[in-house]
Amino acid sequence: MSVRTLTVTEEAYRQLRSHKGASESFSDVVLRLTRTRPLSDFAGILSHDTAGALRKAVEEDRRRRRRLENEDAP
Repeated sequence: MSVRTLTVTEEAYRQLRSHKGASESFSDVVLRLTRTRPLSDFAGILSHDTAGALRKAVEEDRRRRRRLENEDAP
């Protein structure tokens, strides 16, 4: 296995260390935090009420953006 040396700020090191488990290496932490997860992993994470509120907020934001775009159009 080859290795690379990285330089990080003290703040970045503290953040990384705070995510490190007792039996994990820093490489393990980096790999765990940067892995790509399928969208299906998040299914059911929100309650019905929270999902509805989020959906409503997104729809309202889209309407607001459309209004702003139409106002800026020549």
